Amino acid sequence: MIKPIRRLFLTLFMFPLISTVFAQFSPSGTAYKLVWQEEFDQSGSVDSIKWSFEEGFKRNQELQWYQKNNAETKGGKLVITGKREQVINDDYDKESSDWRRNREFAEYTSSSINTRGKYEFKYGIMEVRAKIDTALGMWPAIWTLGVSKPWPSNGEIDVMEYYLVKGEATILANAAWADEGQYNAKWDEAKIPFGEFLKKDPEWPSKFHLWRMEWTEDFIKLYLDDELLNEVDLARTVNPDGFNPFHQPHYILLNLAIGGNGGDPSASAFPREYVVDYVRVYQK
Repeated sequence: MIKPIRRLFLTLFMFPLISTVFAQFSPSGTAYKLVWQEEFDQSGSVDSIKWSFEEGFKRNQELQWYQKNNAETKGGKLVITGKREQVINDDYDKESSDWRRNREFAEYTSSSINTRGKYEFKYGIMEVRAKIDTALGMWPAIWTLGVSKPWPSNGEIDVMEYYLVKGEATILANAAWADEGQYNAKWDEAKIPFGEFLKKDPEWPSKFHLWRMEWTEDFIKLYLDDELLNEVDLARTVNPDGFNPFHQPHYILLNLAIGGNGGDPSASAFPREYVVDYVRVYQK
């Protein structure tokens, strides 16, 4: 542990990265150190050394077409822009039963970036400071997926999701793993009505907030602005084949989906913006 006088000296006189870390993060125990970070300090394109980009239609019969150009870095932040624009589906086949192929056009675009094959980690603390878009139809997320096995056997951690649950805007903090049967998942979910956050702060949507995951061999704890939303007991998260997907490395995903669980975006004004200030990972 750095003594207070030494810490003050480092904070005041060393380069900005150190001062930023000390200012933003003070975990209990002090055994953690910063091992990976994305500050989005460069301007222009997202760093392809750290991030990969999804393309096209992907999940949940959502409306957006993912494309690289909707993610950019400016002002020290990642900006993912959702747009109402028509894009031709190159895989279109009107005879196909696959929703990804039987849509001739996408009417919306957005971006989804991830660190698969470029950075994965097992256990530690991940912090993401972000400002989410809460307009009707938006489905922003901060999540991780395990590197081994198909979904849901690989394990999914939803550090943050925002969408409609039974028609009500909701903040979610979840984990999923495999149940019996292909593509069936078990969920440990926390669903907090968004109105609860607005009661505390009517200006909540216009501000940045801090999402944190604390992950050990025994548990996953998910926080929002230091409030514990969900604690997942990893003794329970065992797939039918005996594999625990939360005892393997995971990679990071950031995306803004449109439609699907987010609701109907047709009455919302576009463009929409999901802004991420930084992503940081600490380990012992």
